[in-house]
Amino acid sequence: MGRFVVGRFLQMILVLVAITAIVFLMLHAAPGDPLTTILGTKYGRVSEETRQELRHNLGLDRSLPVQYVTWLGNVLRGDLGRSPILRQEIGPILKERLGATALLAVSALLMAAPLGVLAGVLSGVRRNSAGDRLVSATATVGICVPAFFLGQVLIVVFAVRLRLLPAAGMHSVGESNILDLVRHMILPAICLSAPAAAVIARMTRSSMVDVMSQGYVTTARAKGLAESAVTWRHAFRNALVSVITVVGLEIGFLLGGSVLVEVVFSWPGIGYLMWDAVLRRDFPMVQAAVLVVAASYVLINFFVDVLYAYIDPRIRLGR
Repeated sequence: MGRFVVGRFLQMILVLVAITAIVFLMLHAAPGDPLTTILGTKYGRVSEETRQELRHNLGLDRSLPVQYVTWLGNVLRGDLGRSPILRQEIGPILKERLGATALLAVSALLMAAPLGVLAGVLSGVRRNSAGDRLVSATATVGICVPAFFLGQVLIVVFAVRLRLLPAAGMHSVGESNILDLVRHMILPAICLSAPAAAVIARMTRSSMVDVMSQGYVTTARAKGLAESAVTWRHAFRNALVSVITVVGLEIGFLLGGSVLVEVVFSWPGIGYLMWDAVLRRDFPMVQAAVLVVAASYVLINFFVDVLYAYIDPRIRLGR
């Protein structure tokens, strides 16, 4: 088990380094001078000597490998840099925004996991029934409908037409209570949880269909056990490994896939911050935000792999 954990941890580190390197190169390959973002309208009025001095102070005159290693070294020391647009340290900003994103992702998971698992179990047990076809069709729609489209539909129906829920933001002006927060969180959480619930339902159904055809399920029924006991005590327990895996993966997708949802609902999370940073060419902010999201995703998958290996010894033994 220890060797498996160490191996997965080293893989996690390599993936993070690769992601940050790719993002770093892509941002620096973008056309235009980074100084235009920093200087704004003053760019044309600044002398070339001043520009060169500013490039030197920011380290932009160094080679890309040197810039990347320097940035990575600063990250390892806890320094994520400074935003040239906001003129603030990036670390505290990301810490605040990550909390909002985590709150939204956890809320979406609390909606998606129970609904997806329950629908998948019932669909798998009653294979080819009307309920099974309904769950399968609904799951397909949930996976295929883009988040930005679903978000706009929810806003039009519940915020504009029915006026039951707010359309954007995290709090109303002058309000900071929990009830107001929950009202603002309902629509984006539904929008974010819909595809996750659909994926969980389909995976759970597939696992249950496979398990229900096994011999030990037939034996349990032959012993006269109640159908509920057969379903939950015998079938579902053996399908649980696959369910845990897909739920763990969906946690990562909820964090990474929250960008469009946060933009649609103006939710002040790290996804909205990243989107705004891209539009404003705030490259240090983009790099740091991508690093935080990627690290969260990879770390969650690492713990899922460890849990998976703990539940099923065949995984850590490579069988």
